[in-house]
Amino acid sequence: MIYNNLINIKKKYKAGYFVLIDPDIKNEDIIINLVSKINDSNVDGILIGGSLIMDNGFNERARKIKNISNVPVILFPGSVNHINPFCDAVLFMSIISGRNPTYLIGEHVVAAPIVKDLKIEPIPTGYMIFESKSMTSVDFMSGSKPLPRNKPEIAAAHALAGQYLGMKLIYLEGGSGAEESIPNNVIKSVSHFIDIPIIVGGGIKDPETAAKKVENGASFVVTGTFNEKNISISKLNDFANAIHGL
Repeated sequence: MIYNNLINIKKKYKAGYFVLIDPDIKNEDIIINLVSKINDSNVDGILIGGSLIMDNGFNERARKIKNISNVPVILFPGSVNHINPFCDAVLFMSIISGRNPTYLIGEHVVAAPIVKDLKIEPIPTGYMIFESKSMTSVDFMSGSKPLPRNKPEIAAAHALAGQYLGMKLIYLEGGSGAEESIPNNVIKSVSHFIDIPIIVGGGIKDPETAAKKVENGASFVVTGTFNEKNISISKLNDFANAIHGL
């Protein structure tokens, strides 16, 4: 099971490292190159997904990623339309930071039978969106009001509620291309409140920042946007080593 694999990664290192790939048309020409670099690095897994599908090639690009990847491929869906058979597992996410019923339960009712039929491993995930200096894609597309960055107690209470509702992961999201990452004191507060792994993503642009997330309680760190422009094995390994605590 992929979830058990993630737990083992967490036990082996201080934390695990995921690279997020958006299989959108704008990334058509970099997918093979990026996945090849990931295969030759110490990255622990690939997340695939995005906020919006701009053409009908998402599934084909997801298939391409799965076929050449040597690490687990986990779907990070922006909507039910992203569900496809070319992944090892899916973060079955509920946006617990918001009050939009569509993303608390609505999309899930539609997606659940498809996930079951495709025999994809679902990983229940509480997804928490935080405010950024500017509106991010996930803010706009989800129609959810983000959590304040300066109120760690609010974040901790939401995460604990997610754990009590049966979530296996909590994902703290700064947003794709976010100018700032999740504050370290927020991560620390959440990690002190809950007993399940924490994924942190958005605005993490250098290994030093990634390491600070782990020091404050992140179980997995995600980078995405920088990979679309700067692809190198050495850079991926710099992040991986910082996150792994090596």
